[in-house]
Amino acid sequence: MDCLKESADPHLKGWLGKGSYMGMGIGWVVIATVLAIAGGVVGAMSLRTERPSPVAFIWMTLAFGAQLMALAWRGGLRGQCPLGDVGEICLFLAWSLTFFYLVTGTTYRVSLLGVFTAPLVILLQLIALIPGFFEKNVISADSVDAWREAHTSLSVLSYGALALAAVAGVMFFILNYRLKSHKFGGGLVHGMPSISRLVKAMARIAVVGWVILTAGIIAGLLMPEGNFSLHLMVATITWVLYAVLLGVYFVRGLPGRQLAIGLTVLFVLSLVVFAKL
Repeated sequence: MDCLKESADPHLKGWLGKGSYMGMGIGWVVIATVLAIAGGVVGAMSLRTERPSPVAFIWMTLAFGAQLMALAWRGGLRGQCPLGDVGEICLFLAWSLTFFYLVTGTTYRVSLLGVFTAPLVILLQLIALIPGFFEKNVISADSVDAWREAHTSLSVLSYGALALAAVAGVMFFILNYRLKSHKFGGGLVHGMPSISRLVKAMARIAVVGWVILTAGIIAGLLMPEGNFSLHLMVATITWVLYAVLLGVYFVRGLPGRQLAIGLTVLFVLSLVVFAKL
């Protein structure tokens, strides 16, 4: 079936033509990647000063807008949440990561997090741009399973928060190392929050991701029995592991270093497992 006949906006496709419409969508991903690169470069350059530049935050905000346009394009093609191929999953995860950075970077006063977030966002979008990772002949869905849509979208959205918690963990390692090595020069240390605030931000961001993942799993359990998938099982195992880690931290107490290691290792392992499915 011709992709042009399956869009949520066939008039736009008819006016642009199939190739031009696909190019316009890919163009938004390229723009988002360029903007994220600009944000990362500006943020890295600001490390030479005593205070990170707010311009990096603006670049990442613009990248977020371009990501939204790209997701709207893919959603229009599919007629449902755009999580049907590798390109869409990477793009959605990059959008989620950017979203949580924009929210938590100001909420927890860890704006320097953008310097560490931008490279991961760029990597995800570059993977999405690999030829073939965005399906060309997308068939629009005739019907949508609301619970399945909620399960997939909330699960990937939660990974944005869990990824940011892992990025904050990497920040903790760097800050801890520089403080122990008495390397206080440059904007890297001065621009970072205190160790205690960074640890609290790590834990709270992870809790947000865990709560969203909880909602995603509940939605998955409410799917029709025939739609039960291996992804749901892996998501449930991931949920349990994060629950144990965060439970130990909040109930019994856990040193910041161990929390950072746990959040980073858990995210990397779960991402690898999902990539293999």
